[in-house]
Amino acid sequence: MTLREKYFGDKWFYKRLFTVMLPIIVQNAITNFVSMLDNLMVGRLGTLEMSGVSIANTLIFVYNLAIFGAISGAGIFTAQYYGKEDHEGVRYTFRFKLMISLTLSLIAIVILLSAGDQLVSLYLKGEGDPADAAVILSFAREYIAVMVFGLVPSAISQSFSSTLRETDNGVPPMTAGLIAVGVNLVFNYILIFGNFGAPGLGVVGAAIATVISRFVELGIVAGWTFRHQKNAPFIQGAFRSLKVPGQLSLEIVKKGFPLMFNETLFAMGIAFLDQCYTTRGLNVVAACNISNTFFNVMSVAFIAAGSAIGIIMGQQLGAGKIEEAKQDAPRMIVFSILLGIAVGILYIGVAFIAPRLYNTGEDVRKIATELLLVTAAFMPFDAALNGSYFMVRSGGKTLITMFTDSGLLWLVQCSLAFLLSRFTDMPVVPLFAIVEAGMIVKLTVGLFFVKQGKWAHTIVEEETI
Repeated sequence: MTLREKYFGDKWFYKRLFTVMLPIIVQNAITNFVSMLDNLMVGRLGTLEMSGVSIANTLIFVYNLAIFGAISGAGIFTAQYYGKEDHEGVRYTFRFKLMISLTLSLIAIVILLSAGDQLVSLYLKGEGDPADAAVILSFAREYIAVMVFGLVPSAISQSFSSTLRETDNGVPPMTAGLIAVGVNLVFNYILIFGNFGAPGLGVVGAAIATVISRFVELGIVAGWTFRHQKNAPFIQGAFRSLKVPGQLSLEIVKKGFPLMFNETLFAMGIAFLDQCYTTRGLNVVAACNISNTFFNVMSVAFIAAGSAIGIIMGQQLGAGKIEEAKQDAPRMIVFSILLGIAVGILYIGVAFIAPRLYNTGEDVRKIATELLLVTAAFMPFDAALNGSYFMVRSGGKTLITMFTDSGLLWLVQCSLAFLLSRFTDMPVVPLFAIVEAGMIVKLTVGLFFVKQGKWAHTIVEEETI
C-alpha cells in the first residue's frame, strides 16, 4: 500500500463520508449560525445582558453534553445494529435513549431552578462593579427560568434525530433543525426588541423564542418518523412498551455510562475553564462569550466530520468489516486535519470582524479578537482530536474515550487553568493560549490508541438481545 492509499481514500470513500457528513454540517451550521444571531441580538442590548445569557448558556451546555453523551452511548449500539440490519435492536436503543434523556432533563430542571443563582455567581468573582455583577445575575436568572421549559422537548427530539442519523436518515433531522432555527430567529426578532407590536422582552424574549423552536423541531422530526415508517422501521411498535432487554440495558450502561459521564465531565471542564478565565475581570465574561459563539459556528465542519466518522465506523464494525475500518482510520484522521486547517484559516478573518458586531467596549473587543486568533491556531489539533475521539468511541471503547477526552481535559488543561488563574497574575490571553496548548497532549494520547487498533471490534452480538 502506497502512502497515498494509506492516508487518502478513493472516490467512494469521500462520497460516503460527505453523504453522512453534509446533512449534519448543514443542520449544525444553520443551528449555530442562528444561535450566533441570537447572541448578537442579545449583544445589541448591552454587555450585561449578553454576559447574563452567556453564563446561563454555559450551565445549560453541561446539560446538553450530558444528553449528547447518554444518547451517543446508546447510539454506538444503534449504528452497529443498523449495520447488521437488526431493526428490533435499533428499536430497543431508541427506547433507552428516550428514558435516559428524559431522566437527565428532570434532574437538570431541578438543579437549574434550585441552585442556578449559586452556579451563576461563580462566574462573577472577577474584577468589576458589584452592581454590574448583580444585574448580570438577574438577567441569567430570568433567562434560565424560561429555558427549562425547552429541556424535555429538546431531549425527545435528540433521541429521534440521533436514531435517524445512525440509520442513514440524516436529511429529516437536518430539515427539522433548519425550520426550528428559522422559527427561533423570527421570534427572536419579534420578542427581544418588541417588533410587530409585540412587547420588547429582552433576554426573556430570547429564551421564549428558543423554547418555541424546541417544540417545533420535535413536532417535525417525530412527525416525519411516524409518517415514513418504511424508512424508519424502528418506530413500528416503539411505544407499545418501554421494554429494553436487561442484558442489552446492562451492555449499554457499561459502554454508554462512561460516555455520558465523559460528556458531562467534559462540559463541566469547559465551564470550569471559563470560570478560571473570568477571574481576570467581568469584561472577560463578555469576551469569552464572543469567542465561544463564533467557535461553535466555525467548528461545525470538523465536528460533523467526527460524527460521520463515528457513524460510518460503527456501521462497518457492526457489519464485521474490522479490517476495512482499520484501513479507513488514518484516512479519516488526515481528512479531519485538513478540514481543521481550512477552518482555521477562515477563522483568522473572523477574529477581526466578529467582535465589532457587538455593542460592547473596546477592551472586550480586543480580548475577544486575541482569543479568536489563539483558537484559530489550534483548529487542526482540535479537528484531529475530534476525529480520533469518535473513532475510538465507535468500537465501544468508552473508558479509553473518557480518559483521552474529559480525563486529560481535567488532568492537563483544567489543572493548568486553575494553577495559572489562582497563583499568577498572567493576563487572560496567554493563560488561554497555554491551556489550549494542553490539547496537544490529549491528541498524542488519542492517536496512540487509534494506531493500536484495539478499538476496532463488534459489540452487538446475538446474546445481548
